[in-house]
Amino acid sequence: MRIPEAVLQYAEKLERAVNQKYPALGKLAKQCYLNTIETTVKQCENGDWFVITGDIPALWLRDSAAQLRPYMPLCAESEELREIIKGVIRRHAFYIGIDPYANAFNEGPTGGEHTADETDFYSDYIWERKYETDSLCASVYLLADYYDASADNGVFTEEVHAMLRRILDTLITEQNHAERSAYFFRRTDCPETDTMPLDGKGNPTGYTGMTWSGFRPSDDRCYYNYLIPANMMCAVAAKRAAALLEKGWNDAEYAAKARRLAQDVDDGIQAYGVVPHRTFGKIYAYETDGLGHYILMDDANSPSLLSMPYLGYCDKTDELYQNTRRFILSQENPFYFSGTAAHGIGSPHTGADKIWHISLTMQILTSIDPAEIEDCLAMLSRTHADTFFMHESFNKDDPADYTRSWFAWANSLFAQMLIQQFMKDE
Repeated sequence: MRIPEAVLQYAEKLERAVNQKYPALGKLAKQCYLNTIETTVKQCENGDWFVITGDIPALWLRDSAAQLRPYMPLCAESEELREIIKGVIRRHAFYIGIDPYANAFNEGPTGGEHTADETDFYSDYIWERKYETDSLCASVYLLADYYDASADNGVFTEEVHAMLRRILDTLITEQNHAERSAYFFRRTDCPETDTMPLDGKGNPTGYTGMTWSGFRPSDDRCYYNYLIPANMMCAVAAKRAAALLEKGWNDAEYAAKARRLAQDVDDGIQAYGVVPHRTFGKIYAYETDGLGHYILMDDANSPSLLSMPYLGYCDKTDELYQNTRRFILSQENPFYFSGTAAHGIGSPHTGADKIWHISLTMQILTSIDPAEIEDCLAMLSRTHADTFFMHESFNKDDPADYTRSWFAWANSLFAQMLIQQFMKDE
């Protein structure tokens, strides 16, 4: 595909700035910034645009939205870029119109890798049907980020309007999963984390005002299905959806629903998601069930507890966030690993001793400590295994032992961090 000239020019500027200010990361800057648009974006036959996640030939709603985020500031000056991102938004609307419960989709009706999964709906456009709250929220963020950057009223189509309404209807339904939702998911001959317990409906939950999620951003199943970081993203997404509904379609009915959802979810987070810790004081749990059970941990994938300020849920200096941050960046978090090459947050998805580049990058994006930022920059500069790209995860003692050599979201987030750190005065 033809890369918009504004994107190419900005890549050159970013490379020069990083080479000047942090040479150890200079060789990564341009190629990580361009990785998504250079290798994962293609135009569909109908004019929409399709974004694969990298080494998997499917579009994840969450990943594709995050992959495009570093390009948003250029939308005001590049019509070519606006057309690409609007084409991705149209594609999100098309897919959510097919099924708001799927997390990943094919370009065409070819069937996914997981056609044997047992669930209540199937389409050949679906790659995988793991319901993840943050997937729907990501589509709202993509639309809101685009409009904020471009002020392009042309994005306010009836298809996009229907997408927002269906997203809100689904999130509201899942506030009462056991009583109102038809969704279930079963997979056989797989790890336990790839299927849902209790005949595919998930473990019991009580009503909290929060919205239910079957799976985490890692695509591993939730244990307790009120996933706190995803609900934080939902609270922000619902507010952003309300503003879009009023601006684009004068839809007071659904704007009011969105604001009520945001309030209910946030109230639920504060009532059920905040727990005492013997060392760190009050902190946010990672998951809860509304029945008195919760998990204290964080996962490298975003939305994560670490990413709260990045998501727009709170300020970096918020006391409860800072308490939680100290917990998740300590050995008290069962998925914080420390080795000879690096120290940082990993994921149950990749197992023990594997740190994620996304979590190190997110640590920088959410930090208020210059020494911490410098430490993370140094770790990023020495853990790419001479590939000069970010990976999914790497061994805490051996960066050459890594997973996913082509993971575009990790490269995009890394580029976004470089822009924040080194392009402030450019």
